[in-house]
Amino acid sequence: QVQLVESGGGLVQAGGSLRLSCAASGSIFRLNAMGWYRQAAGKERELVAVISSGGSTNYADSVKDRFTISGDTAKNTVYLQMNSLEPEDTAVYYCNADLIGSRGQRSIYWGKGTLVTVSS
Repeated sequence: QVQLVESGGGLVQAGGSLRLSCAASGSIFRLNAMGWYRQAAGKERELVAVISSGGSTNYADSVKDRFTISGDTAKNTVYLQMNSLEPEDTAVYYCNADLIGSRGQRSIYWGKGTLVTVSS
């Protein structure tokens, strides 16, 4: 089994910064990619940013130039540095992992989510 543990959410004023972390642990053979998604109240879950095992990144247009995703492969950990936060960034942020398990199966895992609230 694999667990994803997120941390770093909280309340911040508009224009401020937060850093989210997500650590993957368990029966992992190889991480293909890790990423962050978010879901605001009354809206569907959407991609925020993703990073592949090779270091390639992809961002939602709404967060480009404000958010930076990075990874520590040795620790199976992904980070999301969020700067210039806006009230529209308020959401529950979920960590996602696309990985190969110890038995060779490809699986997708989700964290439980961490709440980010940006006040105006």
